[in-house]
Amino acid sequence: MKISTLNIKRFAFGIAICSAIFSSCKKSDNPNNLPEVDPSAYQGKIDGYTSSDEIYPNNLKAYWSFDDTKNELKSASAPTQTANDAFVTGVKGKAIKLTAGYLYYAKQFDAFKTDALKSFTVSVWVQILNNGSKRTMLMTLARPNTFDGSLDFRLNTQANAATVTDKLGIGPRFSTVGGGSQDNLNATLNPKIGADVWTHLVLTYDSNSGTFKEWANGVDVGSYNNRGVGNNLFKAYEPGEFIIGGNYNVIPGKAVNTSVEYAAMTGTVDELRIYNTVLPDAHIKALYALGVAGK
Repeated sequence: MKISTLNIKRFAFGIAICSAIFSSCKKSDNPNNLPEVDPSAYQGKIDGYTSSDEIYPNNLKAYWSFDDTKNELKSASAPTQTANDAFVTGVKGKAIKLTAGYLYYAKQFDAFKTDALKSFTVSVWVQILNNGSKRTMLMTLARPNTFDGSLDFRLNTQANAATVTDKLGIGPRFSTVGGGSQDNLNATLNPKIGADVWTHLVLTYDSNSGTFKEWANGVDVGSYNNRGVGNNLFKAYEPGEFIIGGNYNVIPGKAVNTSVEYAAMTGTVDELRIYNTVLPDAHIKALYALGVAGK
């Protein structure tokens, strides 16, 4: 059979066209032309982070690492008065162990002034037991000569005996613009606790929506998150002070009334961080995962 040169050229052209069509229909491995990623850059990271210090660093306004210091590191503020405290091994480095103890900072932190603190996140690791008799004040933005602080991180350790390690009542409250009080409570979800069990607790407050959340070990456990706006919004009153492990009534010479509702804290505290924003849920979970990994 004779095949003309013209037919050969037509055949070759057809193959070229088909090849071009096939190539154009093939799915691209990188349709958006994204830059290549080196997998080794993510080795050893958790949720993209190598350390808790990398999470919202510009919004971290107060930080207690307790790595052989009781100072608040952002302002280099030392406590005015302490009782029954010791450094022990923590989640990350050292922690502060309180045995009916507290740390009292008799100063107004700039980060906690009215105009500086609207929305917030408080993140902290604790080892705690119930005691069946007294509440525990984990920390408070204290108001001099006033029983309730601007923000009280309360643990309802009075509600259960020390043998109960599957229930921890978390009952934070805050003072409002209108002079009242708002709170939350974990009515159904509870973290595991214990003298040697680290538990990650977080409070978040959104001043735009009035949403007040509490988290335990990366889970939103609050039952009454919506606290309202207007006169129900949080207010950091001035002047203010700061106490870890108690309120004024547990500090000799500072009692503001006769209430014995609280006892100075017996437990261990580590990695207390206060941000001036609401951390997104994923970042709260990342703080928990990083802490578990000692990062």
